[in-house]
Amino acid sequence: MRYSRYFIPTHKEAPSDAEVISHQLMIRAGMIRKLASGIYTYLPLCLRSIRKVENIIREEMNRAGAVEILMPAVQPAELWQESGRWEHYDRELLRFKDRHNREACFGPTHEEVITDLMRKEIHSYKQMPINLYQIQTKFRDEIRPRFGIMRGREFIMKDGYSFDVDEEGANRSYEAMYEAYTRIFERCGLRFRAVEADTGTIGGSYSHEFMVLAQTGEDQIINCTACDYAANLERAQVTASQVPPEPQPAEMNPMGEVETPGMKTVEEVTTFLSLPPSRLIKTLILTADGEDIAVLIRGDHELNEAKLRGLLGAETVELAPGPRVEEITGAPVGFAGPVGLGLRTVADQALKGMKDLVTGGNKKDLHLENVNMGRDFQVDIFGDLRLITPQDPCPRCGGPIEFGRGIEVGHIFKLGTKYSLALKAVFLDSEGKEEPIIMGCYGIGVGRTVAAAIEQNHDKEGIIFPIPIAPFEVTILPLQMHDRGVVEAAEALYGELSQLKVDTLLDDRDERAGVKFKDADLLGIPVRVTVGARGIKAGQVEIKVRSETESFFLPIAHAAPSIREKVKALYDSSQ
Repeated sequence: MRYSRYFIPTHKEAPSDAEVISHQLMIRAGMIRKLASGIYTYLPLCLRSIRKVENIIREEMNRAGAVEILMPAVQPAELWQESGRWEHYDRELLRFKDRHNREACFGPTHEEVITDLMRKEIHSYKQMPINLYQIQTKFRDEIRPRFGIMRGREFIMKDGYSFDVDEEGANRSYEAMYEAYTRIFERCGLRFRAVEADTGTIGGSYSHEFMVLAQTGEDQIINCTACDYAANLERAQVTASQVPPEPQPAEMNPMGEVETPGMKTVEEVTTFLSLPPSRLIKTLILTADGEDIAVLIRGDHELNEAKLRGLLGAETVELAPGPRVEEITGAPVGFAGPVGLGLRTVADQALKGMKDLVTGGNKKDLHLENVNMGRDFQVDIFGDLRLITPQDPCPRCGGPIEFGRGIEVGHIFKLGTKYSLALKAVFLDSEGKEEPIIMGCYGIGVGRTVAAAIEQNHDKEGIIFPIPIAPFEVTILPLQMHDRGVVEAAEALYGELSQLKVDTLLDDRDERAGVKFKDADLLGIPVRVTVGARGIKAGQVEIKVRSETESFFLPIAHAAPSIREKVKALYDSSQ
């Protein structure tokens, strides 16, 4: 491809609304352009990288036995009403009506559509297992789209679905997809980790996220330094038996009131009372599927809403607004406590066995001290409800853990019968008995993978693409376009590399050498070949690998096959 005939509108400066490096560099490198909030046009360089990711996905999915289909983007409301998600998916679901006043949505995901297809086509256990996938545009009306195509409203996604007769088969399908996803991200040349994850709005019993490791990642992940346990922050478990108990008083003291004027925060109250935060109970008023509940957690811990949702089996869990808290407790936010509250009460397991704690007094400017469970209030349910901390041990082996950051690029789920029961997708087993189909779900953010690769691989000059997903493998820079010898040598090399099937961009613009070098670094093409007048006289060209600091020279006569070998070596090292 010739630069002069291509479309690469580079910029020296990033737009002010570009918050993360991938967004900044993709704008500057002429890869994307914003049309509306969270909606982008993919320009040629970006599309080439996206297509390379798609090709890797297709090859590995087909290798794993999956079959590609393409489903409609527009989905009728009836399917979502059957599954129960029409009401629960909230405003991220882009809803509209057609000319006949029928409700529909632009698909953010396709569990309902694929389940509807399978309930019409699968009737016998002999038709399974089967695994279907597609690569298609989705739309989720994010309340705050940001980070360019990392978290846009419209995006390209690979989603796949498996169908099995029993749990054993479903587990085999899940493992096959786990292995396929591992190969996909390895082939993309990314450093990543598969971590246990919350199932979120998709639902199901078990899931893994595939996280590209990057310090700029928006998700926190936890790794054990002693075993292979890894999880995202929402999923990471806290095993109570492995956490040393807090020291407790020998006997319970009488409960009493203490004035705390204007003191609402944990820090304010515990400083005033000269107590550690672990001695205070935070009482949070939440709504779980429409029911008001009280959730108790230690003052030095943070609530994990995903764990609470899982413990309760709730579809939605959210903090009650201030006016509702005041209506329930009789006090402003910051003074709620469990004594005499009259709500179903759920408590974190770390509070078990603790004595003489401080809580809100359900009155403005009032707290209670020496509050004790069992004597002063009752707990209906105990469970692991908090976020893990760096001081906690690994829940699997008890070893030390470390926190890192990552970008989610893939997510696989064990859906079980969540959708097959709701939509009545059943089959006849070998004994003629009707059973629900066991399902799995598997997604990859295609554009997000390209953006994550840039977040992980860049420097102050620009992008450093992993070669498997780089828009081009090699760029040739003739430095003096007025010099016939330079131009002819560059053209000849371009022709040889093209014949050798090396994906090459020839920068044939009549620009200064400095401009070409800066653009080459910005675009992040893995191998740069510089053809200059001085080199021509010496019979050589300069080779610079984008990820390396030093360059080297090759004889012009043998440059093309040597460059191809260098490209092959970069592929080998990226795996």
